[in-house]
Amino acid sequence: MSQWMLPVQRVAALLLCLLTAGCAGVGSAPPREPPRTTETQPAPRALDPQQAERLRRIMVPLIGAMDHPRPLNQVRVGIMDDPRVNAASAGGGEFYVTTGLLQKATDEQLRGVLAHEIAHDDLGHVAKAQTLGAGLGIGMIILDQIIPGSGRITPVAGALIARSYSRQDESEADRHGVEILRRAGSSKDVMINTLTWLMQTGGDSGGGFLATHPGTQERIDALRKL
Repeated sequence: MSQWMLPVQRVAALLLCLLTAGCAGVGSAPPREPPRTTETQPAPRALDPQQAERLRRIMVPLIGAMDHPRPLNQVRVGIMDDPRVNAASAGGGEFYVTTGLLQKATDEQLRGVLAHEIAHDDLGHVAKAQTLGAGLGIGMIILDQIIPGSGRITPVAGALIARSYSRQDESEADRHGVEILRRAGSSKDVMINTLTWLMQTGGDSGGGFLATHPGTQERIDALRKL
């Protein structure tokens, strides 16, 4: 056998291994994983700074009219990027409002909703608010740090989830909310008109305000007797 035949045979054997993928340590390349697709949620739209100023303008007199007024640097308001009309008290001077509420409510309607939530906090009702989202610190406003003309605020991306209060809690918050409104220079009509508006705008659907604050018509009737 000539000297060059041996290398040729080795090359042929190696080629055979590659074709059949039968040799140890010489296998086919592992199959490629299909590209992963990640769904990205649209980024929340920045809130107009005037909305933050509006919250401060409406809330500060109401906070001052509480039985147990809180220092403004301890009052935090989270803005949820949620199209539904809703608001909630998380206890300890922490509140949540949705962009849907800010966009659809007049100042008087917003005042009525906030008076009701502040009343829950003032009465020490068990907090019902829970947020589903990320970056909760981003959309938080501390009332005494709102400066007119300051930068825009990015709402929290997520939904506001709140469990229902009892009828007794709701009635107490309505009555105390009216008292807070009166101390702040408004009348019970603000609360009555707000609850009427919420009924007309379907605030009971899909986790809206009336879904977590039940018994609205009865509450309106009771407020008219005050």
